[in-house]
Amino acid sequence: MKKYVPNALTLLNLLCGSIAVILAVNSNFVTAALFVFLGIFFDFFDGFAARKLKVQSELGLQLDSLADVVTSGLVPGIIMYKLLALILESEMVSVTSWASNSSGIEFNLPTLPLLGLLITLASAYRLAKFNLDEDQQTYFKGLPTPANTLLIISLPLIIEFQNNDAINTIILNKWFLIGLTFLSCYLLNSGIKLFALKFKNYSFKGNATRYIFIILCLVLLIVLKFAAIPIIILLYISMSVLDNLTSK
Repeated sequence: MKKYVPNALTLLNLLCGSIAVILAVNSNFVTAALFVFLGIFFDFFDGFAARKLKVQSELGLQLDSLADVVTSGLVPGIIMYKLLALILESEMVSVTSWASNSSGIEFNLPTLPLLGLLITLASAYRLAKFNLDEDQQTYFKGLPTPANTLLIISLPLIIEFQNNDAINTIILNKWFLIGLTFLSCYLLNSGIKLFALKFKNYSFKGNATRYIFIILCLVLLIVLKFAAIPIIILLYISMSVLDNLTSK
């Protein structure tokens, strides 16, 4: 029975992601974020359970990536689409295509916000590469999809809970969101080596970077709340680059 435990956790991740998709489509960003957090929680512990129970499998690896495409790929893409749609004029494009009857086919979507779905495409591409890369056991190449998802879903949470007009003005700027979309796509598939929060042992000497990062994350979250998440992602990248330089 123990071999089914990790896959069950992975399916719970997929279930949470699917619910988050429905909520995000309906602009219920706060509850969508809650289900994304739950999905990422299950995503972390399915791998942990597989290692501890010694039941790692190729099926589990593929299933994990399929679940992540939804929770950490489709959800942030939809959220970016919705944020862009909120701040753009509701210009609708109607395209009548071929049909055997007179009704035709209509395509009624604002076009520019569709750029947000580039995040979904970049996430899927990254996950496919990850499955084929045997080197990424103790580190990541490029920003992991869950970390990128936390970055994107933090935006509506900051607007909802921080109540800071200056920050809201920045977030609700279409050029900021478009720039962040392209930056997100780049970071997901970049060659930057980032440390993984996987502990082979719990000694401080071999895990100093990880312990310092976790402590700083807790402090930032307590002080800045949801506004801490973008800073934490920047800190993660900066500490990884510094760690790479010092290790050389």
